[in-house]
This record gives sequence, C-alpha cells and structure tokens, in this order.
Amino acid sequence: MILSVHQPQYLPWLGFFDKIRQSDCFVYLDQVQYKEREYQNRNRVRTKEGWMWLTVPVKSTGLGRQCIRSVEVDNSSDWAKKHLASLEKCYNRAPFFKEHYQFLEEVYTTRWEKLVDLNIKITGYLLEQFKITTPVKMESSVGTTSLSTGRIIELCLALKADTYLSGTGGKDYLEEEKFSQAGIRLEYQQFAHPRYQQVYAATQDEFMPNMAAVDLLFNEGERSQSILLHRKV
Repeated sequence: MILSVHQPQYLPWLGFFDKIRQSDCFVYLDQVQYKEREYQNRNRVRTKEGWMWLTVPVKSTGLGRQCIRSVEVDNSSDWAKKHLASLEKCYNRAPFFKEHYQFLEEVYTTRWEKLVDLNIKITGYLLEQFKITTPVKMESSVGTTSLSTGRIIELCLALKADTYLSGTGGKDYLEEEKFSQAGIRLEYQQFAHPRYQQVYAATQDEFMPNMAAVDLLFNEGERSQSILLHRKV
C-alpha cells in the first residue's frame, strides 16, 4: 500500500492532488507545526495582469509556533467576502466558473474558526471534482508521537503501508536509510505540470503554472481529471 502525507493547504495546487491520486491512503498532517508565509493559509490565482495571493488571516497566540490543528482564522476582517469577490473577478470569464459558484458561496459565507477545517472542506470538494477517491485520514486520529522521519515511518507502520510517496522536497530532509531499515520503500513523486486552456492566456507561452487547482477546474471543468492524468482530451 502506498501512503502519502501533507499539511492541509488553502486552495492547494495540482501537485498536491497528483500525490493523493497516486496513493492508496493519504494523511493530513494536522499535528505538525504551522509555518507562516507558506501555503497553509494562502495560494495563488491567475489574474489579467499575472497572478495574486489569496491569504487567509490567522490569529497569533504570541506563544511561539502553533500546531496546525490549533490555528484559528482571524475573522476581525471580512477576508472571506474579499476572497469570493477576487475569485469572481479573476475567473468570471472562465468557462466553468459559474458551475462551482454555489460551492464557493457556501464556503465564503460560512464563518470558519479553524484554518484546518476550511482547508479540508475546499480540498474535499476538489477531490470530488477531480474524481480522486483515495481514502484520507487525519494524523491526529492515528496518534503519532515521533518527529521528522520517525513520524512518517510511524504513520506507515500504523496504516500498514509498505511504500511511502514523498514530494521531491523530501530529498532535502528525509533520512532515507530509516525507511529501508523499517522495511518501507521510499519513492519520490514525479510531477509534470500539465498545460491547459487558461483564462487570460491567449497562447501557450502566456500559460502560468502552479496556480491554485481551482484554476484548472474553472477553465476545463469535467476535462480536469483527464488533464491531471495527462491524457489527451
């Protein structure tokens, strides 16, 4: 069984979904430390001028780093209304945007207290739209006690996975020998970003990769799954 893991992200990019698609089980790392200025509370969307960040404001406890599952959304500003308006402005010309507006409206009119709940709600919808049926679990439901590479191995053993699929960034910090010692195969994701019809991109040279995955969904609709699989459509 192939296992993959990742921190919950806000409006994740396509590589996030490609890793889940290749796995037999996926675990949200909700017990690791929250990192500022990464993708746990923000991501990029395509604009007429290029791209922009959509960032969910979060509360600071003033007590140092927080566990991801504890991070609270800062609702003192009307960030959700602004995000919905920004998505509509950026994608109202995209062919399939209107098909998903009802979901967006539901998300951005809900008052979210925990960032992790917002992220999982959006990711779950995108998994359904991309027809990815990989079972997902929360790290907190498994109950890990180890750190770093040991955490991953503990998850593999607890979930009876014989293969761990890591993102390419794992090459910088994973202790590879520990996987072989535990009898677990370590593989690295090989993701080639697909190109597709993208609003504001009149030619392929103007295509911008690495946007939030909604960029693909709003532009290509039901063809998104095949494009993610690099099939001809």
